[in-house]
Parts: sequence; C-alpha cells; structure tokens
Amino acid sequence: MTKQPKDNSTKEMIKSLVIAILLAFTFRSFLFEPFYIPSGSMKSTMLVGDYIFVSKYSYGYSKYSFPFGFDLFDGRKIAKAPERGDIIVFKLPSDTNVNYIKRLVGLPGDKLQVKQSILYINGVPLPRKQIRNFTDTDAKGHTREIPQYIETMPNNVSYRVLDQDPNGPLDNTEVFTVPENNYFFMGDNRDNSQDSRVSNLVGFVPEENLLGPARMIFFSSTAKLAQVWNWIPGLRTERFLKSVKYEGGDE
Repeated sequence: MTKQPKDNSTKEMIKSLVIAILLAFTFRSFLFEPFYIPSGSMKSTMLVGDYIFVSKYSYGYSKYSFPFGFDLFDGRKIAKAPERGDIIVFKLPSDTNVNYIKRLVGLPGDKLQVKQSILYINGVPLPRKQIRNFTDTDAKGHTREIPQYIETMPNNVSYRVLDQDPNGPLDNTEVFTVPENNYFFMGDNRDNSQDSRVSNLVGFVPEENLLGPARMIFFSSTAKLAQVWNWIPGLRTERFLKSVKYEGGDE
C-alpha cells in the first residue's frame, strides 16, 4: 500500500517531462526558434550578443525546420515566398550544420550586381541616403565612426547599411543571375559580411535552406557567458523585445 503513491508520483513526473519535451519540440519546430547573433555582419540592424526569435511558419517547412536533422521530405511544405528586405536565418549551402543570418536582396530570376558599393537589381541602382554615422565599439571599448545609409528596395522596404570602405573587395562584383528556387542574400554591414557575393562559401541559397525570418530581439548583452562580472553592466535593455524592422533613421 505504501508503494502506490510513489509509483503514481514517478509516472506523473515522467508524463510531465514527456509533455514538456513535446511542447518544446513543437514550439521550436513549428512556431518560433531562438538564435544568437555571433558576428557583426548585420550591423547596425543587429549587434553581436543579440538573441532573436525566428518565425518558423512564415515560409512553410522544410527538412531543416526540425531539430536533430530529421530528413522527412524534400522542398517546402505549406510554402509562402519571402519578400525582398526580409532578414532571414538559413542553412549555409556549403555546410548545412551552420546557420547564417542575412538580408534577402535577390529573388529567383533577378540579376544583381554591386558597383562602387551601390547594389543594382535588374540593372536599376537602389537609392540610398546617407544618415548619421554608426558608432562602432569593439571588445576593448575602442570606438570608430562608420558611414551609414538608408537603402530602399523596389518594394519600398528601407533599412540601414554600413559602408566602411567604398572600394572594398566586395564593392564591385560580377552580375549574379539568381536560379529558380534560390535566393540571394547580403549583410547590412556590407564590407564585413560573407554572403551570396562570396560564391564558394555562400552563393545562391536554395529555398529549402530557409529557416524563417527574424521577428524580434528578445534579449541583448555585450557580456560573454564566462564573464559573470559583466552580466549586469553588459545588458542592452533598450534592445529587449525590439521588433526586427526599420522604423526610421537618424538624419
């Protein structure tokens, strides 16, 4: 008689654990997945140390939507096309174990080229307007001013881009023609981004590699996990729960 309550308690604990795991799996696979921003390729829109939520349902689902690499099907199911200007997390084509985050600039069939740091889509240069410089701070606290612009897509999506060196190695490219069912991505920090302009690393990104668009910065900190003494002073509370979209610039 004394063992029955203990047995019931163990069963309930196991049941609760299984339910919690299934809920977490469902949330991460079908709704939202958290990601950490490890590099500065998307400055000033996203900073190193930002933690974001990515919407997994926005473009439908592929085999890469699920944890543990479940290879359930090819292509996308319940697919919806992304839009120019979306900030998207995707599987790196050259190594699908690696996640990248960049801005979508080229759709299937587009011809893209960068000339003198200006992005051309189908032969038309994107308009951009210079605004106040972005003040970049490195790990040692040193600051530098980087020229910053508002760039506007053909669908009127506007966002900030940085152009540290107008004659950088990626500021003059060949013409890229985006194949069917593929996309072309660039980082907002144009001179410090390994993106679709680098064909042997990223290149064109297949549709099924898209994980989803970034929706929100839910947490942000300059502190590394091991730097306990910096946890509190490193918090960037002004970035907590910040929507990932352009909302105006500093003239």
